[in-house]
Amino acid sequence: MKLRFVLLALLAIGTFGGMAALLYAWESPIPAIDPRSLGAPDRAVLRRGASLAFLGDCATCHTAPDGLPYAGGLAMPTPFGTIYSTNITPDPETGIGRWPEQAFIRALRSGVDRDGRHLYPAFPYDHFTRVSDDDAKALYAFFMSIDPVRSSAPPNELPFPLNVRLTLAGWKILFLRQVRFAADPSKDEKWNRGKYLVDGLGHCGACHSPRNLLGAERTSAGFAGGEAEGWRAYALGRGSLSPVAWDEAALADYLARGSHPLHGTAQGPMANVVDNLSQVDPADIGAIAHYLASLGKGEGRNDAERAASGPGRLPQAAGAQAATPAIPSEPGGAIYATICASCHDGGRPLPLGGSRLDLSTAVADETPANLIHLVVRGIPAAAGAPAHPIMPGFGDVLDDRQISDLVNYLRTRLAGRPQWNGLAKAVAEARGGR
Repeated sequence: MKLRFVLLALLAIGTFGGMAALLYAWESPIPAIDPRSLGAPDRAVLRRGASLAFLGDCATCHTAPDGLPYAGGLAMPTPFGTIYSTNITPDPETGIGRWPEQAFIRALRSGVDRDGRHLYPAFPYDHFTRVSDDDAKALYAFFMSIDPVRSSAPPNELPFPLNVRLTLAGWKILFLRQVRFAADPSKDEKWNRGKYLVDGLGHCGACHSPRNLLGAERTSAGFAGGEAEGWRAYALGRGSLSPVAWDEAALADYLARGSHPLHGTAQGPMANVVDNLSQVDPADIGAIAHYLASLGKGEGRNDAERAASGPGRLPQAAGAQAATPAIPSEPGGAIYATICASCHDGGRPLPLGGSRLDLSTAVADETPANLIHLVVRGIPAAAGAPAHPIMPGFGDVLDDRQISDLVNYLRTRLAGRPQWNGLAKAVAEARGGR
């Protein structure tokens, strides 16, 4: 009798707890609107919304390969499965055409769509919750003004119970903080603008911070470096491993042009970021650089040391026509002398000359991922950027063993750093992501 009572009590507690959790997780739908009911948007608001969309890198995630802008369908692999981005054009059936402004802002800040479904945090609403009311409204006006595209995203590929969206309510209890950005009165306007963009729409920490087992950013290790689409998102601020310390001017130049002679060129997911930033107000790029510079510098060489060691400081060489140096006996060195040295040791200016590899963060970082990607894929020419670095890919020329030998040589001989572990696996992963 006593055991039966205990079991009934546990059942009642479990039922009550389950109902309470369900009530907490449930979000009410927001009634649809007739898109024709929207008035003509203000042109200044539309321009602001368009700039904010570039700052948020929205098109990168919401555009599938060979798809139309913002029509969704991009496959986003995660440690938990594959999530497909949604259509955010104003198509009334497959996009957000029937969403009122209230529903858009709820999705942006709280990760809940118009129908009341929780959104997966691959959409970084944990950052967008900081976006101001005016900016959220400008983004809504912009997206409702673009051409509608009828396109449905494929269903997400997630295992049970992660495919049950109500479980995301628990994730939000743990990791979503509903706070708007508040300016720091002890800082200047430029610093506050930069922090607002970096922590909010720019969601820089989403890539440049490590994540925990549940996929949330480790706030105690903000900007300590992370991973994005198989590429390393380098640590920023004091944790930077760049051989040359970043300063505000270098950050602004890199973000505006996508490359810097002392820091290399943006590739992988960062290439899309700088492509979008090229469309925004230079003052906003300056503000972002100003804030990031305030995070501190790593252990790289100072300004005086780097002035004497950057590209163009080496004696001009005849490149491939110069006398051939002795071929090193180690395999990686022999490969470097044969296919790399004529550009990287030639002293020629960009784009035909190679960057100083002893100054490369890709060589100095704690993982070999980015360096391997560069060797395998190369650096394609950038349209309208004649001084942008270019480099052929060697993935079809070198086998896995040769790439490992070359990367190890660059790491140990040119950068003077300890050898990376797991090179064979890293090379195989880079080839798989080509």
